[in-house]
Amino acid sequence: MSATRIVVFAKAPQPGRVKTRLIPALGADGAAALAARMLARTLAAAAEALPGGLELCASPAPGDPAWRGLTVPAGLRWSAQGEGDLGARMAGAARRVLAGGERVLLIGTDCPALDAACLRAAAEALDEVEAVIVPSFDGGYVLLGLRRFDPRLFEGIAWSTPTVAAETRARIAALAWSCRELPALHDIDVPADLVHLPSGA
Repeated sequence: MSATRIVVFAKAPQPGRVKTRLIPALGADGAAALAARMLARTLAAAAEALPGGLELCASPAPGDPAWRGLTVPAGLRWSAQGEGDLGARMAGAARRVLAGGERVLLIGTDCPALDAACLRAAAEALDEVEAVIVPSFDGGYVLLGLRRFDPRLFEGIAWSTPTVAAETRARIAALAWSCRELPALHDIDVPADLVHLPSGA
């Protein structure tokens, strides 16, 4: 398996700034505490899946006081998300990693079910296909893996809507890239999703 980097997109878990759609159910502090636990869980799973191949793409930028006190896996690389919509920020990270000769798995922190085994399966899929996707049950995706880059995968997509995965699949097909889709998982965005939290999450 060629070198693969997992790039985790995350916001600092500050009350009132993360998981805001969960505030009606959990309160601002509770939503931020859940965000912190999901971030820690995601980083641990990624470090287990691909030791040494982990990057935290952070907002605000690394070094901001909001990140003080965060315990992270050894060897974690940090980067800043930069400007633009989610697509522009993901495109920037994917382009940079792929240009450096590594494959890339782009993930967030909203899916506690995205465990080390799933991450390894996605990385291994890139030995055989040019793209891999793990859809979410709400119509988005929780992972996009690539071994080549094209900006059209990220441009003009209505992020945080139920059409994201379908639009991405269509664009991969239009590029005539081979793609593998792994089983869909639940992400945790709104109060109704809380039933899908694993015990202890």
